[in-house]
Amino acid sequence: MLTRLPPFHEELADLARPSNGQASPRYDLNVGSPLVAGAVTRCSFGLAPSVLNVLPVNRVLVSNLPAANILDSKPIVNIVPFGMCNSIANPTVATATAAALGVLTPMPCIPVTGSPWISASRVLLADMPIATTDSKCMCTWGGVITVASSPAVTVRAK
Repeated sequence: MLTRLPPFHEELADLARPSNGQASPRYDLNVGSPLVAGAVTRCSFGLAPSVLNVLPVNRVLVSNLPAANILDSKPIVNIVPFGMCNSIANPTVATATAAALGVLTPMPCIPVTGSPWISASRVLLADMPIATTDSKCMCTWGGVITVASSPAVTVRAK
């Protein structure tokens, strides 16, 4: 039984209290679904889904799978290719499209993610916010990488 929640959970608990100011005897905080190894990801310019790789360097398992924080966004290491890319901002796609006289020609995807996952979570994992199923990551070629599904369960603090 959890007797004291971390400070960020206490702030959320304040939002769950009744308007008369009395503390509710029991409250339920939905922290979200953590992003773990094996999560299916999609890119808005990719033609196929991909699977997220999370190395066990953070030493935290959720449902026996390594959990990801926002820094688990490295191309090829964590975010693997999405089949073919059809972003005209990608130089290989632009070159192939120009060679095809302007007909959009998809080329093999090589993700270029220079920034971490964008996450609203305040839960820390290895001193960085945890990545959740609602997190997004941006590709340099304009693609938005989102999570289609994650094998982890929702974590709740009671």
